[in-house]
Amino acid sequence: MNVTEDLSILSLIANASLLVKLVMALLGTVSFMSWYWIFRKWFSIRDAQKKTDLFERDFWSGGDLNALYQSAATGRHEAAGMERIFEAGYREFAKLRGKSLDHGAIIDGAKRAMRATYQREVDDLEAHLAFLASVGSVSPYVGLLGTVWGIMNAFRGLSNVGSATLAHVAPGIAEALVATAIGLFAAIPAVVAYNRFAHDIDRIAIRFESFTEEFLNILQRQLR
Repeated sequence: MNVTEDLSILSLIANASLLVKLVMALLGTVSFMSWYWIFRKWFSIRDAQKKTDLFERDFWSGGDLNALYQSAATGRHEAAGMERIFEAGYREFAKLRGKSLDHGAIIDGAKRAMRATYQREVDDLEAHLAFLASVGSVSPYVGLLGTVWGIMNAFRGLSNVGSATLAHVAPGIAEALVATAIGLFAAIPAVVAYNRFAHDIDRIAIRFESFTEEFLNILQRQLR
């Protein structure tokens, strides 16, 4: 029997015990799902950054705020997170201003509207990040479960062999280590992606917060 064929990856997976196969199948499914969300989040965060840059350019170009609001409200293009914050704040500002309320009440109302929209936008950007964090932290341990079980089976099989050799132990240990390798393959990209996305989202959130404060200052000046 060819030892190289016996120890090939596909052969090890095919000849693994039922529990180890289940562990490998679970890790393979989780890895596929994590890669799916990695690409989805990468595109969505990149799109959010691009639209934020475009809206900031339009906002600080010195144009009329009412015209900018009308452009956002009529839905001429897909609004970005910062544009939605602006739209919510300006809509509440215009509504409360028409009621001749105290200036402080008008600004507080606009601020609450923007904070609520800010939170929704950040929550949307952070969606499924917890899944990537879970994959990164749990997958190595799931792979280790398959490894421990495979090694146990390998040594249990030695009890039926008169003289143990490396040829008897190697296939069992090799199939066990494949489970660990698949666990690491699932965990490492998830951890790297989570850290990167969390950093990018934090930067976008800071830009949203800064814009909210600056926009409130502009609204206060319009009330004077």
